[in-house]
Amino acid sequence: MIPRWHILLGAIFTAFIWLVFPETAWYNLALIFLSAFLIDFDHYICAVWKTGKLGLFSAFAYHKKLQKMHRKCKKKGKGDFHIFHTVEFHLLVFALGFLFEPFFYVFAGMVFHSLMDVIHLIILKELDKREFFLVNWLNRGSTTPIRTSI
Repeated sequence: MIPRWHILLGAIFTAFIWLVFPETAWYNLALIFLSAFLIDFDHYICAVWKTGKLGLFSAFAYHKKLQKMHRKCKKKGKGDFHIFHTVEFHLLVFALGFLFEPFFYVFAGMVFHSLMDVIHLIILKELDKREFFLVNWLNRGSTTPIRTSI
């Protein structure tokens, strides 16, 4: 799902939380909203890793071309690895919430984001393109950086 949809849906989700729990502090609502789309920073990291280019628009171009390639070949298999989208990272943030409460709000935004991603991938029939577990990715042996001309 492209960032603008995560921003819009994150705003709607945050407004819903505010309506249901009006006593929630504004800064906690801000954490939910920001984490609902900033979790995608790992997409940027991956694009920089693969292309060697730091520009945000280069990252957008990389992912746009990568998406076209995936849809064109319809080949089964995993796409890029996104660390912030893994179950283990979610559990880490959740656990940190017991030490520092704001992490619970970050966790809420991240879970919302991930649910939107899963729904989107199911609709596109591309759920197999995403790795959700760090352990699986490590077992696959994909730790070597690959530079592409995309």
